[in-house]
Amino acid sequence: MPLTPLDIHNKEFTRGFRGYDEDEVNEFLDQVIKDYEMVIREKKDLDEKVSQLNERLGHFTNIEETLNKSILVAQETAEEVKGNATKESKLIIKEAEKNADRIINEALSKSRRISMDVEELKKQAKVFRTRLRMLVQAQLEMLGTDDWEELFDTEMGEELELIENE
Repeated sequence: MPLTPLDIHNKEFTRGFRGYDEDEVNEFLDQVIKDYEMVIREKKDLDEKVSQLNERLGHFTNIEETLNKSILVAQETAEEVKGNATKESKLIIKEAEKNADRIINEALSKSRRISMDVEELKKQAKVFRTRLRMLVQAQLEMLGTDDWEELFDTEMGEELELIENE
């Protein structure tokens, strides 16, 4: 067990024939007691300080552990969000590709229908042109016959007779 300041103060030394000067020894012991008390107070203060620092260290250690756990949770969440975003983007791309294919197929189908309609209209136009040509030729042939002249002559003569008879 360590010495206390009281142990030092109560210490009695035996006297010898040529012993030390009692006043000098007492002064020295008083100085040792003061220094020893000061050391004990400092040790007590330091022990309290160590205790406080250990308590704070424990608090900060808890905060560190909580932060590490939070970081891990955040990283896991970020990976999960990233994975979900990747899946969603793939789905969006697939849907867009489907829509693009559908639009292209519809456009091709419409283009084929329009092409077939154009071909049908060309055929109809050729038939119409041929019929019109035949009709015009028939009319020209009719205009070129002498029947018109006889018709004009006959009608004109009859009309003149009718006018004269009146």
